[in-house]
Amino acid sequence: MNTQIGNTRTGSTQTRPAPASTHGTAAQTNGAGAAAVLAAGIGSFLLAVFAIIGDKSTAAKNFFIFSRPTGPLSGVTTSAIVLWIATWIVLHLRWRARSVRLARINAIAVTLLILAVLLTFPPIADLF
Repeated sequence: MNTQIGNTRTGSTQTRPAPASTHGTAAQTNGAGAAAVLAAGIGSFLLAVFAIIGDKSTAAKNFFIFSRPTGPLSGVTTSAIVLWIATWIVLHLRWRARSVRLARINAIAVTLLILAVLLTFPPIADLF
């Protein structure tokens, strides 16, 4: 049941969820959203790692060539995207009905994103 609030003269209203009752109503979960956030961080980090591996290793470079004109970048991005989506699906299935510590998940995801950006910065990537 939704409750409408707003100005009836102008016709503008906003819909907000009705307050939850204490009679057996399930609590709202955040697991599905947390799964998406963490999967994005993991996918970003994997993209950076695969880019470094594809650049530094001849065997990996050959493995990552999915399209000759594009070179190893085609396999690096495709592999990272496939693993990002797989991670998202697995986390979503595990967490969809749960509430997780969102602050912790966000901190991990942001850390992975920062590491991904740093690892794709040439002076840092060249250290490997």
